[in-house]
Amino acid sequence: MTDETRIDELVADLRRGPLAVRRAATAELGTMGETAVGPLIAAMLDGDNDIRWYAARALVKIGVQAVEPLIAAMRTGKDRDFRRYAAAALTGIGEPAVGPLIAVIESADPDLQPFAAMAICGIGEPAVEPLLRLLRSPDLETQERAALLLWKMGEAGAGPLTRALETDQSGKK
Repeated sequence: MTDETRIDELVADLRRGPLAVRRAATAELGTMGETAVGPLIAAMLDGDNDIRWYAARALVKIGVQAVEPLIAAMRTGKDRDFRRYAAAALTGIGEPAVGPLIAVIESADPDLQPFAAMAICGIGEPAVEPLLRLLRSPDLETQERAALLLWKMGEAGAGPLTRALETDQSGKK
């Protein structure tokens, strides 16, 4: 049996299997790496929210190899529920997703920005330094977006934001 055939079977299990089968399929898909990313994203794009949840969990297990394909799919897939689950997967992947998510914030893509913001706030601490760098952008709107995200992070971002603003006001850099 080829990997593609097995992936197709496992994705089918996500769609119609009982709970134990879905969980087992999620775990196995998560170990299959990059070859499972495309089929999992496709299942998220045309599935219901149950399938999206299981596929997102498998993508989190795959990790860094899923980041760029997820963001690319978020650009083309306009379904809000898909984007929400994709953002949740990126949050679960964590630090490896920060750079590409910061790029979305920098580009000011109005369709993706809310989802990238949710993921960045969920990731927390690993996104603080990249957001502090955006505070030094020559573009005022980029600075505002970075400040707002740091503030929305709560404790992880508000302290560094306050210190950065105090440093700027005192003239020290």
